[in-house]
Amino acid sequence: MRRPVKNRNMPEPDQIYGSVKVSKLINYVMERGKKDTARKIVYKVFEELKKDGDPVALFEQALENAAPSVEVRSRRVGGANYQVPREVRPERRLALGLRWMVEAAEGTKGKPMHESLLNEIKAAIKGEGSAVTKKETTHRMAEANKAFAHFAW
Repeated sequence: MRRPVKNRNMPEPDQIYGSVKVSKLINYVMERGKKDTARKIVYKVFEELKKDGDPVALFEQALENAAPSVEVRSRRVGGANYQVPREVRPERRLALGLRWMVEAAEGTKGKPMHESLLNEIKAAIKGEGSAVTKKETTHRMAEANKAFAHFAW
């Protein structure tokens, strides 16, 4: 089991919604240190989400649908590599969910970032979209390699 990390840097909660997850989303959207631009993009997305209800709750629901609970880790045993299914720690689960949603939004060309991120979050709320597909693929791989779970220690 991992030793607990004592000095993990957590970002401050964002100014408008007071959520650490929203500030992490801002950091994932940010490119080349332009945090103000990233804030504008994320807050524009949240303004659009306000029409459907509480934007932070909707965002957390989308994150829940896009974040994996199990993943496969490569493990070398006796000259062979096995894909061993492992449970994902909560911090990594959050990081993967955010990264997959932002990467899926960045992959949508021809639209402004705020539109594609909004579409990806709305798709994740419904259980659709690229990030949710990636999660399902990861879960399927873990299920297929369940026979090697005894190699996890």
